[in-house]
Amino acid sequence: MLNLNDLALFAAAVEHGGFAAAARRLGVPKTTLSKRVAELEASLGVRLVHRTSRSFTLTDVGREFHEHARAVLIEAEAAEQVVRRRVAEPSGTVRLTSSVPTAQLYLAEHLPKLARAYPRLLVQLEVTDRFVDVVQEGYDIAVRSHFAPLPPSGLVQRQLASEPIILVAAPDYLAAREPLERPERLEHHDGLVVASTALPWQLFGPAHERVEGSPKAVMAANESNVLLGAASAGLGVACLPASLCRAALHAGELVQVLPEWNAGTVTTTLLMPHRRGQLPGVRATVEFLVECLAQKASDRV
Repeated sequence: MLNLNDLALFAAAVEHGGFAAAARRLGVPKTTLSKRVAELEASLGVRLVHRTSRSFTLTDVGREFHEHARAVLIEAEAAEQVVRRRVAEPSGTVRLTSSVPTAQLYLAEHLPKLARAYPRLLVQLEVTDRFVDVVQEGYDIAVRSHFAPLPPSGLVQRQLASEPIILVAAPDYLAAREPLERPERLEHHDGLVVASTALPWQLFGPAHERVEGSPKAVMAANESNVLLGAASAGLGVACLPASLCRAALHAGELVQVLPEWNAGTVTTTLLMPHRRGQLPGVRATVEFLVECLAQKASDRV
């Protein structure tokens, strides 16, 4: 029977990229950690890690073993929490990751409310636009906004919100230009785009109409708030998620253009490893985000 502590030490070494970093994080000597992993390899009769003075890489069997070791540790944690959740509120650490726009648009407003609701829960949010391997990097939850359905990944997927992508422009800009009554007329207007190659816009209208609109790109930025600011400044027409525009529309800084048309939808989905969802802290975070983001998405523009 394998020692559960050895599995935990091995998983820590993998997740921190080597014995030295894991030893510092765990507060144990590096030699102890290395020895315990070596004893684990000896008991299994296989090499799990290729070690040199400069590198720490898993063997093929080591990668597969790590995946199952993490599952065992998660199950053990879940078993402990099954008991603890009956006598205590959600507690512990929940590791959460999202892209920059998703964090700004959805999480920034609601995570402080979560902290107040569960003072014994520590949510660690990493905001990054790089691809994150949720399982291998040890995250409990990933929140992703996407335009197309997410591919199968073995992760639990739970939709948080879905909203239209709308066209907006400043009133002063529209007053100075010819009327924009059909998507085809966008060719006579200036466009604020995510990239110079992101044209034409695919627009969907009444009775399942689908039309391309090709404004003249006068500014490109791959950050939605920059495009929002440019639209509010009267530089042209922007194509943005409805909730991002809500405050500017209510303040009269922007007007929705072609209100019967949209450029598709953006969906925000929560993903998590199946076993992590059994932990009380993770479950409380998930339910809180589901409730908050569903309410946000239901607000009218």
